[in-house]
Amino acid sequence: MSVRYFLGLDNGGTKTKAAVFDRTGKEIACCSVSSDAIMNRPDFVERNMEEMWQTNCTVIRMVLKKSKISARDIGGVGICGHGKGLYLWGKDGKPDGLGILSADNRAVSYLEKWRADGTEQNAFQLSCQHVMACQPVALLAWIRDNEPERYQNIRWIFECKDYVRFRLTGEARAEITDYSGTNLMELHTGQFSYRLLKLFGITEVEEALPPLCQAGEMVGRVTREAAGQCGLEAGTPVIGGMFDINACAMAAGILDSSRVCMIAGTWSINEYIRRKPVLDGSVLMNSLYCLPGYYLVEESSATSAGNNEWFVRELLPEAAKEAKRAGRDIYEVVDSWVEEISPEDYVPVFLPFLMASNVNPRAQSCFIGLKASHTRKHLARSIFEGITFGHRYHLERLLATRTQRPEAIRLVGGASRARVWAQMFADVTQLPVEVIPAREAGALGCAILAACAVGEYPSPESAVANMTRVSERFLPYMGRKAIYDAKYRIYLDAVAALDGLWERMRFSGSPGESEAGN
Repeated sequence: MSVRYFLGLDNGGTKTKAAVFDRTGKEIACCSVSSDAIMNRPDFVERNMEEMWQTNCTVIRMVLKKSKISARDIGGVGICGHGKGLYLWGKDGKPDGLGILSADNRAVSYLEKWRADGTEQNAFQLSCQHVMACQPVALLAWIRDNEPERYQNIRWIFECKDYVRFRLTGEARAEITDYSGTNLMELHTGQFSYRLLKLFGITEVEEALPPLCQAGEMVGRVTREAAGQCGLEAGTPVIGGMFDINACAMAAGILDSSRVCMIAGTWSINEYIRRKPVLDGSVLMNSLYCLPGYYLVEESSATSAGNNEWFVRELLPEAAKEAKRAGRDIYEVVDSWVEEISPEDYVPVFLPFLMASNVNPRAQSCFIGLKASHTRKHLARSIFEGITFGHRYHLERLLATRTQRPEAIRLVGGASRARVWAQMFADVTQLPVEVIPAREAGALGCAILAACAVGEYPSPESAVANMTRVSERFLPYMGRKAIYDAKYRIYLDAVAALDGLWERMRFSGSPGESEAGN
């Protein structure tokens, strides 16, 4: 008898989500719970790991109840989560401190030191990626120097979703799409590297790196203990899962290099796949894709729709209440505001650096060019434009590595649900934009590979053909090209003009500051 349903879990930066899909990719039910970050020190973005596990249990129970599907009818489970960051399991059988999210910037001084002394350049020859302050190598070096007892207690080094899978199955495994983006792995061999550990001065943790596994590999089953907590049936198959940008690309039907995938969520993710990595250092990251034989070429930063969420949460609380009373979604209200303001209208330049930057790592967000005549509607358009320009900045770096322009952009995430924003992406990039209707693309990508792992489909290509689709296609308006090109040049000029300011704005002796090697 054919397996009927598949469960996908998505552990993002702000929400934990669970969704159930049938074999056609139809979403039967979805539930989410806000995942509060702990930000009680400058540059620190952390999470209680035990609470994180309980939140996953909660959303699984919620989605099973909402879907009215028996746990015994779940044929397989896949988990994805944010990449980078660090989740440590201790030798004492408990979480080793707080989990660290990918927006954490405490280790930026290590990044600067490694760039200055040649460590990053030497590491790139092995890992094919630049170092980021939120990668495990930088965070482990920071913990080594600032929390030595915690460093000595490390039993397992996990990425976000690998920690959740460990709690679900009891099996410690390191899934390749996530760990190939950590600077812990030599990309040419697909194996962890002592040489990289030595470069970063963290050889002591070599034994704490879990055995590697593939994204679509069935690596464990739900334990009785976990089943009692989350409501799944003991013995349910669990696959390796994926870094969430892989899962979203899979849900977007990225099976070759003809299309670029853009994910407009907390992070601005811009990516495509190819048979060979880009080795000239011109892109931020090469990692292994969830389809064997492909590399994922990535340009990314935490500069996307999370900025719009902040705008709504912090500056529009009364508008949100009014929208709720009227039975409307506040984000739909903001979308309509943006549509009211013409692309030709003068709006401030917005730098979408509330959480991080894709230029100077110390850059901050701002509006430039505010006038008394501007309203919140103008600010809403400037935020949409600034975020989209941030994506274009990454896209242009990707296009420089290609001999042919992509046929289209596959767009997922919050921006894809606003027609005015999807059209803006097409106009700003001058590429067709194809919208993927899956509201929980990460969870769907996990369900696709789970369906393959248990034999529902013979290959990922077959599963994608049956479980994904494009709902709408937006063609770029040539009449807006000159308008957005001019605005984009002003955006870049504003970024360049402010570059020398950010270091001067930092106060010396900020809590949590630590220099590399101290």
